[in-house]
Amino acid sequence: MSEHQDAVPVILITGAGGQVGTELRRSLAVLGSVVAVTRRECDLASVEQIVATVRKVKPDVIVNAGGYTAVDQAETEVELAHAVNAEGPRALAEEARAIGALFVHYSTDYVFDGKAARPYTEQDEAKPISEYGRTKLAGERAVIETGGDYYIFRASWIYGLRGANFVKSIARAAQTRDSLSVVFDQCGAPTAAALVADVTAHAVRAYLKNEKPMTPGLYHLSASGETNWYEYSRFIVDTLVEAGVSVRATRDRIKSIASADYEQVAQRPSNSRLDTSLLREALGIELPDWREGVRELLAQLVEAKDALH
Repeated sequence: MSEHQDAVPVILITGAGGQVGTELRRSLAVLGSVVAVTRRECDLASVEQIVATVRKVKPDVIVNAGGYTAVDQAETEVELAHAVNAEGPRALAEEARAIGALFVHYSTDYVFDGKAARPYTEQDEAKPISEYGRTKLAGERAVIETGGDYYIFRASWIYGLRGANFVKSIARAAQTRDSLSVVFDQCGAPTAAALVADVTAHAVRAYLKNEKPMTPGLYHLSASGETNWYEYSRFIVDTLVEAGVSVRATRDRIKSIASADYEQVAQRPSNSRLDTSLLREALGIELPDWREGVRELLAQLVEAKDALH
């Protein structure tokens, strides 16, 4: 922690308008003075803006929730994706090291090729099969090379109340279409943005209080359990029906298809399962089953009538 131990810590969140960034505003608010900036105030494609922002705020902790996440577009917008996902984190990490701040960064299961028959550990070799995955891996390496105090959390299948995601897409499609086709041969653990933010807060608190803080490094962070997109979509529809929402595409009207039959520009890993043992042991926490977070989000959407077409 930089400067004064007794002072109220200053925490800078970049990418604060996204799914994880929005939740971080909530989870980190109890730990200090939060300065949350969106792309409008600090574009991660601009090293100049990054440097100016950090030097103005002088934070004790920088949490970078921003990123280029358009997986298919990244195949053609390689330079922009690399600027945001690799050069931006490098600049943030360098500024954090210069002032003795903790740097927290998020990566993805897309750094793997998905060919393993078991959940991936942090020691497994990264072999991305998309430009998005390659830019995220470059960002990880840039942070590690910079040194200093850092935590990199690789998360999978993120969803949240903010922005577009699979839960919202299926919820709306099931109400407006007679049938759906969803891939069955990609497995992983849907992970709530709120869970990512809460775990981050645990790690940051331990660091700030110097209470058995985690060793700087790379950690896998996902909900427990596993599913595939097809079964995931059926769970979403079943949960909506239980909540009294009328759907046209009921579970028996959801067709399972192979990834090869679903047109997408970028390849996705067939196995996105992450072994979270290292993180759970380091923080002394348990990670809830993926269904819990999905149920909670759907309940929020139904209450807000945001899941209704």
